[in-house]
Amino acid sequence: MDKMTVKKSPALRGTVSAGGSKNSALPILFSTLLAEGDHWFENIPQLMDIDSTALLLGSLGAELTRDGSRVRVRVGKTDARIAHYDIVRKMRASILCLGPLLARFGEAEVSLPGGCAIGTRPINLHLEGLKEMGAEIKTEKGYVIGKCKRLKGTTILFDSPTVGGTENIMMAAALAEGTTIIENAAKEPEIVDLANYLNAMGGKVTGAGSGIIRIEGVERLKAAEHRVIPDRIEAGTLLLAGAITGGEVLVKNCIVDHVEALLQKLEESGFRLTREKTAVTIHAHRGWRGVDVTTAPFPAFATDLQAQFMALMTQAEGTSIITESVFENRFMHVQELVRLGADITPKTRVAVVRGTPGKLQGAPVMATDLRASACLVLVGLVAQGETEVNRIYHLDRGYERLEAKLESLGALIRRHQ
Repeated sequence: MDKMTVKKSPALRGTVSAGGSKNSALPILFSTLLAEGDHWFENIPQLMDIDSTALLLGSLGAELTRDGSRVRVRVGKTDARIAHYDIVRKMRASILCLGPLLARFGEAEVSLPGGCAIGTRPINLHLEGLKEMGAEIKTEKGYVIGKCKRLKGTTILFDSPTVGGTENIMMAAALAEGTTIIENAAKEPEIVDLANYLNAMGGKVTGAGSGIIRIEGVERLKAAEHRVIPDRIEAGTLLLAGAITGGEVLVKNCIVDHVEALLQKLEESGFRLTREKTAVTIHAHRGWRGVDVTTAPFPAFATDLQAQFMALMTQAEGTSIITESVFENRFMHVQELVRLGADITPKTRVAVVRGTPGKLQGAPVMATDLRASACLVLVGLVAQGETEVNRIYHLDRGYERLEAKLESLGALIRRHQ
């Protein structure tokens, strides 16, 4: 099993590009199940989660082929309606095939999903929404089994914004009879990107990015072409790598508005930033101060950047309070940071971080989930000696060759078995 060794590194300097968005590519790839033909995409990252998606699409009669970041999904006629456990268990986003399968075929069996152990992330809002559209849904022997004649448009009010639930309902509603309105919808940029591809296929989606999304169902959709948006979480992670080392890093292929909450917190901490249309530069700085952060749905501070920002705060002057409001079990990286000498007091959803600049000591650590992996790599850049990050297969689910990008900036990092 691969591991990563990170040595205390000089201040990172240079230019690096963020890849395509994992959290955007996954629902868009599953949306191809709505229409036969050749779907073409640009800016698709090479990640384990994309590989898992390709396997699942293949089992459902769709063939994914790749040439670098350009991907074709060929969707043909098929009788496959079952998303099996052996594939679904690797990736929580697999549940996103449920809406398209129900909409196109009127039936689906999807294994209950797996993924990172950062919280319960129930799919009940997905299922309740599909029931309101006329689907019969039951769970049996670890599978969600859905049937319908044709889904019917309705108004769905989510108790709380759910990214996956919004995406599943949007895809299902694209072929439903009548109009579906999603109230209290998720507003993430990935929702907008999915809506843009559904519309490219001939769908009629309006309001994406706001709390109310309207989808007018159509009789059929057609395969189309699309370029996936940049990955805002990777862009943020690369900026934080520059920040924690006191370096100067220009991150290209970045939509600035998508990382604005992070940029504001970096400025509050004392960093100077230069914003361009599709790039951000973090300028060399020493002696940043602790700031408080609360995660929340977009456009607030992203939960997927919480662990990486906590790494930065371990090197700040003063104390910061980090509140995790999205997932109830997303402080598992804290115990690993403490192993390195960080002064952190965690409670259920709040962590008090007392900065100890320059005091961390390298040691073997264990990655517990995708973003925790990135957090441990970042602290390895500033910990004295050598930090060995184990179980980095988590990292490969969401970052394309992160070690190579960091090494290009001057990081002392290598992957080995």
